[in-house]
Amino acid sequence: MTQLSDNAALIIIDVQQGFDFHTAYGTNRNNLQAEANIARLLNKWRTLKRPIFHIKHNSTEADSALRPGQVGNDIKPEVAPQGDEPVIGKTVNSAFIGTDLEQRLRDAKIQQVVMVGLTTNHCVNTTTRMAGNFGFETYIVSDATAAFDRAGIDGTVYDAQLIHDTSLANLAGEFAIVITTDDLL
Repeated sequence: MTQLSDNAALIIIDVQQGFDFHTAYGTNRNNLQAEANIARLLNKWRTLKRPIFHIKHNSTEADSALRPGQVGNDIKPEVAPQGDEPVIGKTVNSAFIGTDLEQRLRDAKIQQVVMVGLTTNHCVNTTTRMAGNFGFETYIVSDATAAFDRAGIDGTVYDAQLIHDTSLANLAGEFAIVITTDDLL
């Protein structure tokens, strides 16, 4: 079992409704239980009164379901913020670029961060790498993230589970500790 400090932060990345219906992200997704696992972690963090940060992608692309003002921009109800839980908007893959996330973590003297959300190979991956590079003790919860099929440069379609697994493999050890929801709880 992993021992986290009392102020380890849960960072919930881009768990937005647009991923459910906008086919630009793909139609085949792995880990359909990701949101349920995120909700379990979120409930535990709330019970323990640990810091929680909701990250929301505010796309600048005109046709994106994640653009502000679109229903797809909304955070999914099962992991929606409550009370004064902060929601940090971003316009790029990393939750650290163009936001005050790093400063908020430093000001709160947070040294451990736990990453969950969508998608494993995009915003979760980028934010996790940066957290590791900034010197935070970083955890990524393998069953609280998910990926979609991806087409390679030659048109080969790679299965969502393969994308997910290789993304986690690239993060493991160097940038983050990969862990499951049950192990973390």
